[in-house]
Amino acid sequence: MRRLIVNADDFGLTAGVNRGILEAHARGIVTSATLMACGAEFEQAAALATQSPKLSVGCHVVLVDGSPVLERTNVSNLMENSGGRFRESLSSFAWLAVLGRLDQQQIEAEITAQIRKLQAAGIQVSHLDTHKHTHMFPVVLRALLRAATSCGVRAVRNPFEPLVFASTGQWKRQFQLRILRRYQRSFREALAASGLVTPDGCIGVLATGGLNLTTFTQLTENLSDGTWEFVSHPGYNDADLGNVTTRLRESREKELEILTAAGIKKMLQRENIELISYRDFASLSPEPEVPSPLTVKQ
Repeated sequence: MRRLIVNADDFGLTAGVNRGILEAHARGIVTSATLMACGAEFEQAAALATQSPKLSVGCHVVLVDGSPVLERTNVSNLMENSGGRFRESLSSFAWLAVLGRLDQQQIEAEITAQIRKLQAAGIQVSHLDTHKHTHMFPVVLRALLRAATSCGVRAVRNPFEPLVFASTGQWKRQFQLRILRRYQRSFREALAASGLVTPDGCIGVLATGGLNLTTFTQLTENLSDGTWEFVSHPGYNDADLGNVTTRLRESREKELEILTAAGIKKMLQRENIELISYRDFASLSPEPEVPSPLTVKQ
């Protein structure tokens, strides 16, 4: 059996992104979305989420290229040298993570604060993922799993895309993800020990920014048995998005067209792929009897 979760990232980023995600859910195949606690349009997104009860909403944890929920002094290890923002560069964050120079307690505290902000707004947080997939790094993963457990969140994105799909992406992203796959085994071990659940993997990451209907069809047709997540970024390229540092602009509207295309649901049905949400996924997964202590190898 093949199941597919279609998740829209960046909920709360701008009003145009919010509108695009809700349209992709109401008219298309988006079943889940992850909300940015520090997004400029967080309040609007939270209100829209409460009006869309079938949309499963998780937390899009931001530790790079954004602002913290906690006071700067409480997450000083994660900040740029000046200003009130996290480091902009994923590369510098990754380097510090590999060298063991990131404060795990500060990471856990910030992740917990972001989850709690969503819950305080009335969101039943169904799952977690991270901006730019920073939870591939063990120091972030350990903190994220503890925060999820303490906040009652059961599901986490599996950030690893099968290499069979590598030809669909840009060479630089292919190279980066191939290197980061060294953490895949420790990720699986940590999830098994934590009692949390995760899909078999994600697709669409390498195609981000250049997705078209043909690529989407190829990705889904070639899925193996199991539960998979398609990572999407629908939205409208409006004036607000012009004020955001992102490479995803025109591509958001193109993704919206794909996710709401006529016949897209019938194509998935023809392929015997069941659309589910993260909420569904968590409910289908049995509760662990006795979770083991969280361990992640360096």
